[in-house]
Formats: sequence, C-alpha cells, structure tokens
Amino acid sequence: MLLERGITPVALLVPNGTNAECITEMRALLPGIPCLQGKAFRLKKNLKLLRSLAPDYLLSVHFPLIIPQTILDIARVGALNLHPAYLPWNRGWHTPSWAILEGTPYGATLHWIDAGMDTGPIALQKRVGILRNDTAHTLYQRALAAETEIFRKAIPLLKRNALPKKKQRGKGTTHRKSDLEMMRHIAPAMMSEQEISKRIRALSTNVIDEAAYVEVSGHRHLLRIEHAS
Repeated sequence: MLLERGITPVALLVPNGTNAECITEMRALLPGIPCLQGKAFRLKKNLKLLRSLAPDYLLSVHFPLIIPQTILDIARVGALNLHPAYLPWNRGWHTPSWAILEGTPYGATLHWIDAGMDTGPIALQKRVGILRNDTAHTLYQRALAAETEIFRKAIPLLKRNALPKKKQRGKGTTHRKSDLEMMRHIAPAMMSEQEISKRIRALSTNVIDEAAYVEVSGHRHLLRIEHAS
C-alpha cells in the first residue's frame, strides 16, 4: 500500500519466526534496503544505521517485540502501531479472545506509540461488531480487514504529516500473553452452558495450544470450533 502511494520504506524490521516466504516476498518488493531480523535492531551498530537513514516514521504492524525509546526517538515525526483492537479496550495480547470473554468493544486501531503497552494517542480506528457465532479466529479476520481499511485512509495523512492524535479515553482493558491460560479449563459442573460456549468460542484461535479443554480421568481433551470454509 505504501509503494502504491509513492512511499518507499528505508528499512525493514522482522521478528524471528516470521514465515521465510513472507520475508522473501517483502525483500523482493524492497530491494536493497536493510532488513534486520529478531532483536538485531537493538544492536549498537544497527541503531547507528537506523539513525543514518533519518526516517520520518516508524510503522509497527503486529510487531511482537518491545521497541526501546532509543529506537522510537529516531523517527522524526513519530512511531505508529496497527493494533487489532478498539482502544482503549483490549490492549496487549489475544484481543479477539478477550473481546468475546468480556463483551468489550472490538475493532482495529492505528495509534501513536508511547512508553506504555498500546496506550498512545489514537490516530484512526474502526469498530467491528461481535457476532453470536464468532470465534476468536473469525473475529480476528474481520479485524485484519478493518486494519487494512484504516491504514489505506492513513497513508495520505501520513504524507501530509496530518494524522490525528486523540488521547485514549477511559481506563479500558489490558491483557498479557499469559492471561489467557487461566481461562482455558472448562469445568462443566461449575459453569453455565452460556459460559462454556463463550469460552470455547473465545479460545478457538488458529493455535491449537490456546484451545479450551476439559479434564477426564487426568487427561486433557481440547475443545475448539472450526467453521466450514
């Protein structure tokens, strides 16, 4: 999308574990620019490299590593993050799961990065409704589509340095990666049918190890909903 609008990134930062085919595709689109993988962007020599490139913006798309202030400060205008949630609700991890579990507003947000976890001012956002039969996976797919939509709207504003900065209102919610584990155990004798259904939907992601489970005779049995394609 950036290239279509005449904006060429000056560097590419990708986490370890990123699909090798995806990295090859991105590098083909951006020949000759530095590509720093994993925590390499934190090394002194690469910090110097990034400063020499004098970027206007740092754009984070689901980047899973903490970006130090020394890196954020390199961007002349500022750093932005595309987050699959309707901030201030569901900062942090597993955003569609918590939206289903807690019944909080859901959507996608482009926000400015500050020292907190998804706490910076909002640039653009779009609400996504939660359907009765949604799983975390199906809800997440619609959030990704909303992210694409708001990023397209953001690009001309980026070019004019005209993106809004709206302070997040209200306390909202925040969840860490480990928080979801305590919701996985299903105890049928102690839960209503509605609660069991909600948990199974909320824990039906694309990662089987995040699924809800019941224990029978000391063995775990995973429970996950998969919609027919």
